[in-house]
Amino acid sequence: MNDDNRYPDNEGDDQVITKYRPTTAKPPLYKVILLNDDFTPMEFVILVLKKFFMKSDSEANKVMLQVHNEGAGLAGIYTFEVAETKVYAVNEFSRRQKHPLKCSMEKE
Repeated sequence: MNDDNRYPDNEGDDQVITKYRPTTAKPPLYKVILLNDDFTPMEFVILVLKKFFMKSDSEANKVMLQVHNEGAGLAGIYTFEVAETKVYAVNEFSRRQKHPLKCSMEKE
């Protein structure tokens, strides 16, 4: 048997080469929320908002009033890891300062 007959000539065959482009989804975001209590001073809430969430005086005051009047206030929206770190840092800071202020996160 002739080796040329076993493998027919592929000339004329059209081949399509596609380039693989992986798609990446945006990570889910989480809301970091400060929860109201009857003992934490308003000044401490403002300090936390400025220290951990980089809020200006007016933004911190606005969120603090939201926490005070509505029971909870949105401190920021972050990816899971950042939100989790901020919640831990705020809760630990509050505990060390002997304030019952709590921070939580929820999926947006």
